[in-house]
Amino acid sequence: MLDESLLDSPEGLAEADRRGLLRGAAEAGARVRTAARHAAEAGVGNLKPDGRPRAVLIAGPGAAATHTADLLGTLAGPGSPVVRLAPSGVAPAAGALRWELPGWAGSVDLLLITTPDGTEPSLALLADQAYRRGVTVVAVAPAGTPLAEAAGASHALFVPMATAPYDHEEPLAASSPGVFWALLTPLLALLDRIGLLTAPPEALEKVADRLDRIAERCGPAIVAYSNPAKTVAAELADVLPVVWTEGASAGPAGRRFAAALAELAGRPAVVAELPEALAAHGALLAGPLAASADPDDFFRDRVEDAPALHARVVLLRDRPSGGLSAAPTARDLALSHDTPISELEPEEGGELETLAELIAVTDFAAVYLALASGA
Repeated sequence: MLDESLLDSPEGLAEADRRGLLRGAAEAGARVRTAARHAAEAGVGNLKPDGRPRAVLIAGPGAAATHTADLLGTLAGPGSPVVRLAPSGVAPAAGALRWELPGWAGSVDLLLITTPDGTEPSLALLADQAYRRGVTVVAVAPAGTPLAEAAGASHALFVPMATAPYDHEEPLAASSPGVFWALLTPLLALLDRIGLLTAPPEALEKVADRLDRIAERCGPAIVAYSNPAKTVAAELADVLPVVWTEGASAGPAGRRFAAALAELAGRPAVVAELPEALAAHGALLAGPLAASADPDDFFRDRVEDAPALHARVVLLRDRPSGGLSAAPTARDLALSHDTPISELEPEEGGELETLAELIAVTDFAAVYLALASGA
């Protein structure tokens, strides 16, 4: 059950936030600036690439690497495929995970290693394997870790991860907003330098400014009725979130939101992109999860019954309404089944800025839902 009174208690939220999730969300803009500075100090801006890589491989543990690969692949487009190297192993622990280069990887490819840990032996071995096969390697990880030493031995470009003191107080959640931006930002700067996407220093500064503004709008001191993240968190209490996205850059934000709801708040969610989402989830909204569904006897005593689980659509759009859009059809479909719908769309700006806003608001919403539900 969601404790809505906790949402408007900054002190209560701070006490419940044992993993530093709210701090990570609030400091996302600062993480971007620090990470961009670390990338510049590591020499990213001085690189002289010989052209685009054939493929960009991304290796790292958990949701942070997954979301980073998803977002970079969307921004880069089809020019150089972005491929996440999924690990194998018997447990999601640093010593148990294993990564392998694909057989075709060679001197025309780029390997990006991203981890908030840096103690994974297999990532160090991966960097060495890539060096021996001529693959260019860039690693982002905490300074002073075994991976940092291995990157030096493998002649890789190493960028220290932008960390905060409280990162070491509790185990880091892979979906933590602070972790995500600390790992993503140096890679944005790098791929801008080699021409795969557009993320110059001024664009990253605008991203940081947008994240700061969202932190002001969605911070714990802002009451729920004027706080979009708290509003979404309250709306998602005791429902199945059905996340629909419209626009290329909204897709990664929706998938990250669904993953964060699962990892941070312990809530399942389904996600799909419009217009295909209308066919993919049409039967779901028409079935027993629809708010209008009540197949039981109307006269049965329900006093001691748990409330039925119903769906709620969350529509994320990467641009204002207008033009060719499936959003009106999506609203009609949801409302025709008495399914409520929440909508989020960013203020105008560049692609990176609007994407950052969607990610930031939904990150705050997932954190508030986690804290208020005791997850």
